[in-house]
Amino acid sequence: MHRLGVRGVRVNIVDVADKRAELPMNLLCKLADQIAPFGWHLELLAHVQDYPDLALNISQLNVPVVFGHFGYMHCRYGVKNPGFLALLELMRAGKAWVKMTGPYRISSESGPPYRDTMAYVEAVMAANPEQLLWGSDWPHVMVKHVMPNDADLLNLFYRWIPDPNIRQQILVKNPTRLYGF
Repeated sequence: MHRLGVRGVRVNIVDVADKRAELPMNLLCKLADQIAPFGWHLELLAHVQDYPDLALNISQLNVPVVFGHFGYMHCRYGVKNPGFLALLELMRAGKAWVKMTGPYRISSESGPPYRDTMAYVEAVMAANPEQLLWGSDWPHVMVKHVMPNDADLLNLFYRWIPDPNIRQQILVKNPTRLYGF
């Protein structure tokens, strides 16, 4: 799989039957041990607001960890939420990556520019822009409202990150480092 371009494993902790408020660390550690020899990362689809001990738990893993959708925490929880603060701590320490994806999944607004996501953009940028990635989130599975337009999402990213050097960092340098391009 590595020769075919696979560089990570995604684990969905959102759409599970058992909604206990603790990460399955024994399973995540075992999986991390299995993928570490390949230099792969672990991507978690998780609502970070459910895990106030996120920093302590994720620090146990011996592979890079990526969180999609800004930690997949609805904007109503805010940037002072303990789980989100733990995510920022992990970013500052270089132990977690954040994908700037799916603003339509966390915003209270039904369409761009998803103004309430700006606080998250500012927080992750302040934490560590070298641990950020961007993606369109195409093909936008399980969208329960208006289907996003990928061009609008890219334009939104350009509004979020007006500095071309930082955009280059997020769109080129960071993925090159994480994925080993």
